[in-house]
Amino acid sequence: MIDGLRLMLKNHTPSKVRLTRLLLLVVVASSVFINSGCGLFGAKRKIEVPPLLSPLAEADKNRLIQEVNRLSTVRSIHGKVDIQFEDTSFASSGIADQYRLVDGTITLQRPGKIYLQIQFTFVDIAQMASDGEHFSVAVLKGDEKYRRFVKGTNSAVYPKLEADANHSTPQTNKQKTEKETVSALSNLRPQHLTDAFMIRPIEPNSASIYVQSQFFQEEADARRQAKKGDRVVRGYYLLEELSQPQAGDAKLSRRFWFDRVSGIRLARVQTYDDRGALITDVAYSNERALGSGTTASLPSRIEITRPQDQYKLSITYQDASSVELNREYGPKAFVLENKWQLPEVDLDAQNKKVTANQ
Repeated sequence: MIDGLRLMLKNHTPSKVRLTRLLLLVVVASSVFINSGCGLFGAKRKIEVPPLLSPLAEADKNRLIQEVNRLSTVRSIHGKVDIQFEDTSFASSGIADQYRLVDGTITLQRPGKIYLQIQFTFVDIAQMASDGEHFSVAVLKGDEKYRRFVKGTNSAVYPKLEADANHSTPQTNKQKTEKETVSALSNLRPQHLTDAFMIRPIEPNSASIYVQSQFFQEEADARRQAKKGDRVVRGYYLLEELSQPQAGDAKLSRRFWFDRVSGIRLARVQTYDDRGALITDVAYSNERALGSGTTASLPSRIEITRPQDQYKLSITYQDASSVELNREYGPKAFVLENKWQLPEVDLDAQNKKVTANQ
């Protein structure tokens, strides 16, 4: 057919030649299109797309605030927990040191009070407390040179505290693990747990501004029937807490994530500093009835990630029915004294010394 069109070009006038050339171009383009059509429109394989979980609940801003404040009604918590500590110092290179699962006894009371005892096989590893303004951490595990009593102020920011050790002699794997564990426990701040367990409510006359939005995130399928590697898309509402803008400069202080699948559930709370950097990322899951006498529907598993402090803490109640709620504790219940005569590390004194040297 193309050869015939070329022959026609020799025997026609210029106007007809232009028309014939156009027809020739159409024929060539059609030939290419037909030959490649199977690649454009012929589906060779099916691509699996993660399904969107449903049904998705609808809620306005007032409903989201009610959910936050519902979890803020508990005044105190006391119970046995499982604790998993993960050092994320090397997370950027794909390394994360996960320490042994240990037992804990936790007591919390508003505002910001906590006493935590950490044990392994009924032997105390560490104890820590905060009265809402100051904190103290007693590291009781390991060699004498690793034991210490750390104290400081809740609102202060301190550099990471390393375990002192003599590196002139080779260390065994046990010694290295012991040193890493001591370093991790020394940098754990008890007030980080109070902020996660005892969520600060949203006051009716708050000066902050709250903005609601939708978000859809692809994540691992955590349903029981899911197979390994399955992915799903989960719908969320985001509620962002902005500080009252000064000179038109608003700052993000907290972001609440609400799972919308089959209801409204607070799934995550992120907090930010004045520069907008992420301070704490707390995930809540496995909500169930806690308490023996007084009960409340609360998350039974809480995961606390501190990116700047480079650790992640996963805490799960051992027995939901034995948790005590709303009991009133005196001030002495949240005081930790150095009864072991451990070497003391005063973080405030260290900061003053560094400032003076500078």
